[in-house]
Amino acid sequence: MKEVSVKNYHTAEGETINRGAGNEFTVKPVVSSDYFTKCKASFVEVEPGNQAFGYHYHEMNEEVFYIINGTGIVRTVKGEITVKAGDAISFPTGPEGTHVIRNGSDTEKLIYIDFDAVNVPEIVHLPDAHKVKYVGPYSNSMFDE
Repeated sequence: MKEVSVKNYHTAEGETINRGAGNEFTVKPVVSSDYFTKCKASFVEVEPGNQAFGYHYHEMNEEVFYIINGTGIVRTVKGEITVKAGDAISFPTGPEGTHVIRNGSDTEKLIYIDFDAVNVPEIVHLPDAHKVKYVGPYSNSMFDE
């Protein structure tokens, strides 16, 4: 049976992901898609000079970032948007929701909460990499990064 869960940013366990070329960040799950089936949320930390996840959009899942600390520069199809602590930014599905966030500070860590809908299967497009990623059953397919 599922129960109410409390996670604290300062004590949550995280995983550092390094995809090279300034794309290193840490993800600390708050709500995992293993526990809830319709949404997930994670604390994300991005050190100066780095970005998180890469430029992408989703076909099925909407996404919202809430900035806890620092300054982020969000690249979108319409240009860059600067976000700061207290801001929330939402991304619709489809090409108009294409985004990536990078740390806009030389000294301060960017920390935000990434809220996601969870609809599977999901297709994620990575325009800069000219790739498409399948997320869902059989995720170890040829579409994975």
